[in-house]
Amino acid sequence: MLPYGRQLIEDDDIAAVTAVLRSDYLTTGPVVELFELALAARVGAARAVSCSSGTAALHMTAMALDLGPDDWAVVPAMTFMGTANVVRMTGAEVLFADVDADTGLMRPDDLEQVIERAGARRVRAVYPVHLNGQTADMPALAKIAAKRGQAIVEDAAHAIGTVTKEDGKSVSVGSGRHSAMTIFSFHPVKTITAGEGGAVTTNDAVLAEKLSRLRNHCITRHPDDFIDREAAFDSKGEPNPWYHEMHRPGLNYRASDIHCGLGLSQLKKIDRFIAKRRALTRRYDAKLAALAPIVRPVRRVPGCDATLHLYAVLIDFKTLGIERAEVMRRLKSAGIGTQVHYIPVHRQPYYRSRYPDVSLPGADAYYARELSLPLYASMADADVDRVVEALTSIVEDA
Repeated sequence: MLPYGRQLIEDDDIAAVTAVLRSDYLTTGPVVELFELALAARVGAARAVSCSSGTAALHMTAMALDLGPDDWAVVPAMTFMGTANVVRMTGAEVLFADVDADTGLMRPDDLEQVIERAGARRVRAVYPVHLNGQTADMPALAKIAAKRGQAIVEDAAHAIGTVTKEDGKSVSVGSGRHSAMTIFSFHPVKTITAGEGGAVTTNDAVLAEKLSRLRNHCITRHPDDFIDREAAFDSKGEPNPWYHEMHRPGLNYRASDIHCGLGLSQLKKIDRFIAKRRALTRRYDAKLAALAPIVRPVRRVPGCDATLHLYAVLIDFKTLGIERAEVMRRLKSAGIGTQVHYIPVHRQPYYRSRYPDVSLPGADAYYARELSLPLYASMADADVDRVVEALTSIVEDA
């Protein structure tokens, strides 16, 4: 069975995890810092703060921005629901933006329209999502947000390894050129995995410190931060060695050394994984050309050298005369797994009842046609050919 995505774990990954298990630290140890330093260096950011998942990373950014009741944040409707949920977890409200029907990405006009729709509401943050591994137009989005004093957080859960061209230079996703923070996910189906895990990259030292505390119950052990001076220091004015303070609630969102050991090992091989995903993508693009316009890849973004997490195609199911569920069943019977990414979040019952009058035709049009085909680093060229042959057979039968 070809799943739509899976991890590639090799002997050196197993050895890296085993080394952690034999060490003195299973969590809050030195491997966490090594992973963070390597990740920051890889994407060109000043700091990386690891955590337990991509959703945890998103929640940490919302808390670090001090979002709360009476605040609003813009989230494109075409994303995993975690992007919106973390905003609500702070008490803030979500403004859903529409997306391009052929890429699933929020465009500058979509952001302008949703901000205009917001009226007098206090919009404090924008969460562009780099869907499938392709990037939103960050320079344009950043200009719009900057004019209104809104912070940008890039949801790059799909996009580690993606590079864009700006002013003749290569800019890595995660470098923070146009945003306050960028989040990554290291779930098993992503380009690299830590088993579970996530991270936030930033160039802001203050935000990095807040993120580090938020992932650890918001505990501080820095004497300069202590408020209760009498309890914090002994009679000689020295800090009591056991003492710590919590100035706001936080959570245990830490990544363990076990997870970071695997993540660090995977990060060392990311160039090979990127090259393989791009080669498979090119093969899919070439092989699927014969099925256009019934089946075609999601439109490519100019100037974006994407490392695709998902190989998404848009299928005209109405013209084909076969429902998506039936296409998925036929592919499954041929040993090919597929998935749909995603149901637009504004259509989820919770959000539909909270924001009942939202109409986002671009997101609905993208969702109506999307299907994610298998894509992962251990696939062979023959696997791509097999998927395309199975799709071709379905189209020809129809």
